[in-house]
Parts: sequence; C-alpha cells; structure tokens
Amino acid sequence: MLLVGMLDSPYVRRAAVTGTLLGLDVEHRSVSVFRHMDAFRTINPLIKAPTLVTGGGVVITDSNLIIQHMEDVAGRSLRPADKAARARDLSLTGIGIVAADKAVSIEYERKRPEAQRYGPWQERIVAQLDTALELLEDAAKSGALGSGPDLRPGDIAATIAWGFCRFVIPEFAPEERWPALAAQAKACEALDVFKHWPIDREEP
Repeated sequence: MLLVGMLDSPYVRRAAVTGTLLGLDVEHRSVSVFRHMDAFRTINPLIKAPTLVTGGGVVITDSNLIIQHMEDVAGRSLRPADKAARARDLSLTGIGIVAADKAVSIEYERKRPEAQRYGPWQERIVAQLDTALELLEDAAKSGALGSGPDLRPGDIAATIAWGFCRFVIPEFAPEERWPALAAQAKACEALDVFKHWPIDREEP
C-alpha cells in the first residue's frame, strides 16, 4: 500500500506509525498538497493528505478511514479487546486528534494576513488546544497513556499531536506546562517505529 502526504502532517504520520505497528508494508511518498498540487491531483483528485492507494489501486481519503482499512488488511486492531478499555482508548484517541486539529487551525490562522484574522476565533481554538493538552496531561500523569512496547491508538495520537505542536507551534505547547505529556511523547519518539517516521522527513 502507498501512503501519500508529508510527514509534517499529524494525520499522515499517525497513519504511517499505525500501519507499521500493524505489521504492514507501508510505502510512503512525500507529496505536498500545497507545493505539489498537480502531482497530488494525479494520485487523488481531491488533493487531500493523507491519501492511501491500496494494493488493488483503490484510493482512500481521511486518516481514520485509512487506519480502518489498515486494520482490515492486518486482521487486527491496536485497540484493547476489553470493551471498557477500548472505550477509554477511543476517548484518548479523540482527544489527541482534537489537539492535532486545533494545532493545525492555529498554524493556518497565523498564515492569514493580520487584517483577515478574527480574534474571538483565535482565542477559541487556542482554548480548545489547551483543554485537549490538559486532558492528555492528566491521562499521562495517571498512566492511562503508555509509551510501549504495546502502543495503543490513544498513545500514538497523543504522541503525534504533541510532536506536531512542538514542531509547528512550540510557543503554544511549552514542555514545563504539560511535563507528563512531554515525557510520554519523548519516550514514544525514542522507539524505532517513531524514528522510522520522523516528523521532519522529506524526500528531495
């Protein structure tokens, strides 16, 4: 299967890490939806990252659906089998995704000309990011977030979100404010699977 998109996208990176942990052979192609629009359009006319092209040539868009397909191919999930534990992991995964979403929104807002920025909206997305990171901090403190060897989707989502925040908007994610989350993410980033898919990897 071919995964298309830049690894500075938290959505691309989460899919890549998940696929590898599922034992799948994930081929990756760094194509930017901004700088390589025409090239991306030839793969997926929606120009949406991540994009997955299955072995049968089917194009799948959206990281959650891509991961669902990966689980189908692998015949298993990284989520716990126990229903209660599974529900908790789904909750943590959702919080991690929200953190990444809000970090992306903050970065996009900063790219707007000053005259086109709307203060109340900026304040809202920053507050949502803070809340998501605080919830992940609490989870890391309680031990609900792990750092291996058996990573769950919630662990992955939290690590990916924190890494993206530190990579793109570090002033909004100081380590001293959320030290437990920072430590959990650092431990995960030291694992081979995260080293294999570094956030700043880009093919020439």
